[in-house]
Amino acid sequence: MATKKITDASFEADVLKSDKPVLVDFWAEWCGPCKMIGPSLEEISGERDDVIIAKINIDENPEAPTRFGVRGIPTMILFRNGEAQATKVGALPKQQIASWIDDALL
Repeated sequence: MATKKITDASFEADVLKSDKPVLVDFWAEWCGPCKMIGPSLEEISGERDDVIIAKINIDENPEAPTRFGVRGIPTMILFRNGEAQATKVGALPKQQIASWIDDALL
């Protein structure tokens, strides 16, 4: 499964009302570190079916990052049952992202 592109308009349905945990990657086109973690998130998305990996472009969708206090990017927030469970700011190697997801889902 590829990463899911979401918007401010779809955030409620795609993230907060999801029956699976959703990792939301807050990113922007001009952000180098965001581009670095993109392929890792695609790979994780293809390897796991217990979590949905979603991306939201903060330039096109300013409401969600403001609502969840995103100050720097990339910021990844893991949501479960409509609640933000864990937050990670900055680019990480794939294995660290996967471990962070595992820890957050315990």
